[in-house]
Amino acid sequence: MRNGEALFEDPDYPSEDASLLCDGSTPIARLQEEVTWLRPQEICQTPALFPDNINLAHVKQGLLGDCWFLCACTFLLKNKHLLNKVLPPDQPQWGDSRYRGSFKFSFWQQGHWTEVTIDDRLPCINSTLCFSRCHSPSAFWVALLEKAYAKLHGSYERLWAGQVSEALVDLTGGLVERWSLGDFGSEEEQRPEQDSDQVRRRRLDLNLLHPVKDQCAVSCSTQSSPGGASELGQYHALTVMEWLDVMTVSGSEVRLLRIRNPWGRCCWGGAWIGSGAGWSSVSPVTAVDLQSRVAEGEFWLDETEFLSHFDDVTVGYPISDEGHLKSIYTGNLLTHSHQLAGRWMKGPCAGGSRNSSGYSSNPKFWLKVCERGEVLVSLLQHRKWRNTEKYAQTLLEDSKNTKHQHYQAIALHMWKVEKKRFNLSRMLNKPPCASTHCHAYEREVVLHGDLEPGYYLLIPSTYQPGAEARFLIRVFSSSSTSLSALKSPAPSLPLTTDGEWENTSFSGSWVEGRTAGGSRNFLSHRQNPRFPFTVCDESAVTSGVNVRITLRQSRPDTDLHPIGFHIYKTSPRDDDPVASCVPHCYTQDVTLACCLPPGAYTIVPSTYQPDCSASFTLSLARRIHRKVVKSQERLGRAIQEVKNSYFTSVLASEDGSTE
Repeated sequence: MRNGEALFEDPDYPSEDASLLCDGSTPIARLQEEVTWLRPQEICQTPALFPDNINLAHVKQGLLGDCWFLCACTFLLKNKHLLNKVLPPDQPQWGDSRYRGSFKFSFWQQGHWTEVTIDDRLPCINSTLCFSRCHSPSAFWVALLEKAYAKLHGSYERLWAGQVSEALVDLTGGLVERWSLGDFGSEEEQRPEQDSDQVRRRRLDLNLLHPVKDQCAVSCSTQSSPGGASELGQYHALTVMEWLDVMTVSGSEVRLLRIRNPWGRCCWGGAWIGSGAGWSSVSPVTAVDLQSRVAEGEFWLDETEFLSHFDDVTVGYPISDEGHLKSIYTGNLLTHSHQLAGRWMKGPCAGGSRNSSGYSSNPKFWLKVCERGEVLVSLLQHRKWRNTEKYAQTLLEDSKNTKHQHYQAIALHMWKVEKKRFNLSRMLNKPPCASTHCHAYEREVVLHGDLEPGYYLLIPSTYQPGAEARFLIRVFSSSSTSLSALKSPAPSLPLTTDGEWENTSFSGSWVEGRTAGGSRNFLSHRQNPRFPFTVCDESAVTSGVNVRITLRQSRPDTDLHPIGFHIYKTSPRDDDPVASCVPHCYTQDVTLACCLPPGAYTIVPSTYQPDCSASFTLSLARRIHRKVVKSQERLGRAIQEVKNSYFTSVLASEDGSTE
C-alpha cells in the first residue's frame, strides 16, 4: 500500500452494530458493547490468509452459533479448486504494495455465482477475534469468509443456526442430500405429511457412499445430547474427515470414522478416545497410525457409536476440477446439466399437493432424456427470511422446527409420457414414475433415477395450496438431456365476488428493432405493441374499481426485464396516459386495478429499456353490470376484436412481412 492512501471501508456493511445484529434475539446481542473492529495487521504482526502448515488452517468456532457453516468451510480445504472459486487466489494481502484493505469472495445463489466484496475489519473482543478463526492465530481466511457470508445474509446474527446442506450448496454450487440416522418406528414418523422432513429422509448405509467416500463432503449432526458427547448440548454439527475398515486382532473388521469438532477441542468419551478399550482390539501398529492422524479437535469412533449417537448425516456430491458433479450412488460423472427458475403464485400456479384439486395448476417442466442414463433432478426453493423475534430460544428448544420459518414444504413428482400431447388430468391420476415422496420443509429436495429415453413431465409443488415461493429446477445427468418449461395459459386475475366481470387474455412480444420501444423516456415508446379495449358499462363506474390488468413476461426469474404499462384514452402518440403501472419492475408480472369512465382505451406494455426482447401475456378484466350481460357471443366478439386489432398493428409495423 502506498503511504497515506486510505484503506477501503465498506459503506454497505459498516463496522457497527447493524452488521452484527438483526434484531438482537441471539446471545451475541450481549457482546455489542464489547466489540471493536480491527484489521488483521492490528491483531497480529504477520497476518496471512493461510498458514504454511495447512493443518493449522482448519476452522475453530468462536462465539457465533454457525457450526453448520464451518463444517462446509472444512470441505473447501480438501478441494483447492472449490476454494479458489469462493476465494479467488492472488488477491493482494497485508504487506503487498497492492493491498487496499478489501477482499472478494463468491457465493452460489439461486443458480449463479454472486461476488461479495468486504473490507478486512473484523469483530474482536480484547483484540482477539470473537467469532470464527483458524487454529493458527495469524491465518484469517475463515474469519474473512465468515464476514463475507454474514454480509450476504445481512448480519452475523443471521448465521446463528442453520443447515450444513445450505452452506455446502452456497460454497460449491453443487448438490447435497440428507439422511437420518434415527429410529423410524414411532407412530408420529409413520403418519404421511405429519412430519414430512422426518418421513422423507432415508436411513443411511455408509456402504452406499464407498465409491466416493474420499471425495464427497460428509457432516453429522445431533439434535440432543448423545450419550458419548454430553458436552455438545442441543443442536451441533461436526465434520466426518474420513472413514476406513480396520482389521482387528480377532480377524474381523471394524469401521472407524474420524470426526472433527468445529469447536477445536475433543468432546467425546467413547471407546476410541485416548487409551480407550477400542484400541486393544487392533494391532499396536494400526493403533499408532490412526492415533497419529488425529489433529486438535478430532476423535475416532466406530460405526456403532456413530449410528447410535448422531441423528443426521449430510452428504455433498463430489465436484470435479471441470465442475461436473459425480454421483454418490454410482461414482459416475454427471457431465450434462440444466437449470430453470420458476415460481408458485397464489391463484394461477400454486396448486398445492396431489391431495389438492388445484394440483394440476402447479408449474410444469419437460425433461427430455435422449439416451438412457443416470439422472438427478433437484428442486431448490428460495429462502424466505424469518422474523427473528424469539428465534434463538426456539433454536434451543427444537432446531428442526425452525426450517418451517424459512421454507415451504415442497416435493417433486415425475411422470413418463409417450408423447408431448396428452390428457393432463388422466396422466395425474396415474402414479408418478419417480418422486421425492412426502413434502419436506427443506430448501432442496432431490429425485434420483436411471431413466430410459423419452419425455418426462416434472411438477414441483408446495404442500399447502396458495403457498408462494420462487424456486430453481436443476438437472444433472450422465447422458444428454434437455429441460424446458411447459407454457401455461395466462394467469387469471383475482376478482371480487360482487358483480360480473368480463375476462380477456391475449399474448404479445417485444421484438428488438421492431416492437421493443422501451418506456416513455424514449422516443421509440410508440413502437411498443398496442391493445385497444372499451369500457361500456356506465353503471360499473359507481362500484369503484372496474378494470384490472396484469402484464406477465415469459422469462426466467434469473433474467427478468423491468416491465410496466400505460393506459391511454386515445393514441399514445399525443396524449398523456390516464393510468399507469410504473415504475417498471424486475418481476414476472405487474398488476393495476383502476376505475375508468366509459370510452375507448389502449394498453401499451413496455420494458424500461428499448430493444429488450421477450414474450408476454396480458390479462384484462372489466366489471360489467348484470343487466348488460346478454350473451357469450358478445364476449367472443370482444376477444376477437382485440386480437384482430393487435395482429393488424403488428403486421403494419412489420411492413406486411410475416414469420
